[in-house]
Amino acid sequence: MIIDERMAAFIDSLDRGNTPFLDEIEKYAIETQVPIIRKSMQSLLKFLLALAKPRNILEVGTAIGFSALLMSEYGPEDCHITTIEKYEKRIPIAKENFKRGGAENRITLLEGDATDILKELSDTYDLIFMDAAKGQYIHFMPDILRLLAPGGLLVSDNVLQDGDIIESRFAVTRRNRTIHARMRDYLYELKHHPNLETVILPVGDGVTLSVKNK
Repeated sequence: MIIDERMAAFIDSLDRGNTPFLDEIEKYAIETQVPIIRKSMQSLLKFLLALAKPRNILEVGTAIGFSALLMSEYGPEDCHITTIEKYEKRIPIAKENFKRGGAENRITLLEGDATDILKELSDTYDLIFMDAAKGQYIHFMPDILRLLAPGGLLVSDNVLQDGDIIESRFAVTRRNRTIHARMRDYLYELKHHPNLETVILPVGDGVTLSVKNK
């Protein structure tokens, strides 16, 4: 945990919760060990949606569609979400969830590798939510910055790697060293890029909020 577990539990206990349908999907995700955004991240995302009121949203990493449905539910009525997923086993579940949630017209699911799909996109987005393979964030960055509208908000989840990000690469297990190095590079780029203003928050497993300069 990035912050004390008791404090996190207390903060989460104050949340108003989500719709019954979102609760159902979250329960399924927990039971089947599908990674979805944590309670604290859900609260932050709902706050950002209310604050920024994005009309055009891009999500990298759909999983079974929980966060896309949450953004559809709590975003502006006329917002549209484009979401990218390459894991074939989860795509049909996400599509079914979008259908059951009545969000098929508000959510477009693009199937395939985000590295290839991002290069093909030409629209601009008011909000981009990064929640895919953490080792790929740094590789997605050039296209993400191209697609982010001036004044737009980039939200990147799970950037502190359960606290391992502060450790030496030699203190991290060998299989995680590449991801560890790439995430450090990503955080450095976010904080030093001339076109971005970025804050790193210890929410959930760490999140960055980056605004693109107008």
